[in-house]
Amino acid sequence: MPDTLLHDQADTCLAQWQAHLRAHPQSAVTVDASALVEFDSSALAVLLGFRRVVLAQGGTLHVAHMTARLRELASLYGVLDLLPPA
Repeated sequence: MPDTLLHDQADTCLAQWQAHLRAHPQSAVTVDASALVEFDSSALAVLLGFRRVVLAQGGTLHVAHMTARLRELASLYGVLDLLPPA
C-alpha cells in the first residue's frame, strides 16, 4: 500500500492492483499495509474492492502489518473480519 491513500487516490490505487493481479495471477494475495500513514475510509474501500476481485478469481486476500488506526477504522465499519491478517 502507498503511504497516503485518500479518496482522490482510491480509484487509481485499485486499478493498479487489479492490473497487477491480471498480469500476475495468484491464489493467495497479501497486501502490506505497513507504509500506510495517511488514509481515510477510502483505504478500506480499496481493500474491500480488491478483495472482491481476488475472491472472484478464486483466491484469498490477507493484509499484513495493519496499523492500529486502520484496524480501528475497519472495526468501526464492521469489516475487520473481511480483512484477515497475513
